[in-house]
Amino acid sequence: MSAPHPFHPVCEHAFTISIELKGLYWVKPTALGDMRAAVYAGSGVIEGPLLNGRVVPMSGGDFPLVRPNGVIDFDARYLLESDDGEIIYLQNRGFRWGTEEAMAKMSRNEPVTPDEYYMRVSPKFDAPAGKYEWMSKHIFVGVAEKTPGSNRIHYFVVR
Repeated sequence: MSAPHPFHPVCEHAFTISIELKGLYWVKPTALGDMRAAVYAGSGVIEGPLLNGRVVPMSGGDFPLVRPNGVIDFDARYLLESDDGEIIYLQNRGFRWGTEEAMAKMSRNEPVTPDEYYMRVSPKFDAPAGKYEWMSKHIFVGVAEKTPGSNRIHYFVVR
């Protein structure tokens, strides 16, 4: 067994966002032959060791591009509010793909198991100076769960 790489990143669980999605609109097909969707951040809860609060209702949403090969390319932007009232902007880019059966289940809002699909995001936070400024200075990785009518994203800060 070899020693770990000296620059191997260390990830720490920061928080989990459970977000309820509202409304779904489609542009299909787009002029390029893909499909574009819009789904709004209806509400949500933030829980974790480094941040607690809520998703500001209807403060934004996700505008994913569905590629012809079935890969969903996320582009989500919405606001978070910490328990102590600070507003934080979140931008998530990422991908979801899986077996044809799993993707069909998700489109019908049916449950799937985590081993049936890949759903990862790379978030960027714009946080106010002070207590949450650390969020604007670190890289994060999000591992997401697709649940019927919502997403649950577990965010890890790279130290």
